[in-house]
Amino acid sequence: MMEVKRKQAFWVVAVLAMALLWAGWHAAAGQAACQAANPTPMPTVTGTPTGPTVVVLGGGNPQVHVRAGPSSRWPIIGILVVGERVPAIGRTPAGEWIKIVYPGSPDGTGWVYAYVVRLEGGDVPIVEPPPTPTPKVTPTVDPTLAAQFLVDVPPTRLPTFTAPPPLAVPTFVDSVPATTRFPSALVIIGLLALGMFGMAVSFWQRR
Repeated sequence: MMEVKRKQAFWVVAVLAMALLWAGWHAAAGQAACQAANPTPMPTVTGTPTGPTVVVLGGGNPQVHVRAGPSSRWPIIGILVVGERVPAIGRTPAGEWIKIVYPGSPDGTGWVYAYVVRLEGGDVPIVEPPPTPTPKVTPTVDPTLAAQFLVDVPPTRLPTFTAPPPLAVPTFVDSVPATTRFPSALVIIGLLALGMFGMAVSFWQRR
């Protein structure tokens, strides 16, 4: 009898433990689903540039280059997309380039072409532009190597013009006029007469 009661108590405890585990798992799953459906917003830091700013227009391109100096000879250090707004801190004396705040550069500044942006919020002071960058490699010509390709070509005298020999034009002697010729018809008639005479002589001799 005691053994039966112990078994019953064991099963009751086991069922209660399983029920508690299931209830805890269900509550945790419901809380996770609720958090996934309604995530806690992360704090963001937003800021609006104060003072003079430039707005990127693009000039027909979706982005513009940010250079290390106010010239196309300077390297490109980044880009700005159309509509982006950044603080402006200076410009060149001619106003063709504007110096901006650009955290991606080594000194935190950059230069953009003034005709692809719009300056807003007032004017900016004129700043002294940095010196024009020098090329990293200065091209030099080895005189020894260059001398190998310099070949002295001796001058060639142009051929002299030699006049061709005079052309000998043949001359034709005029033929004898027809009035001084002996008529060929008389020759033929004479030959016929001699032939007939010979035939007559041979005929009479046969008789």
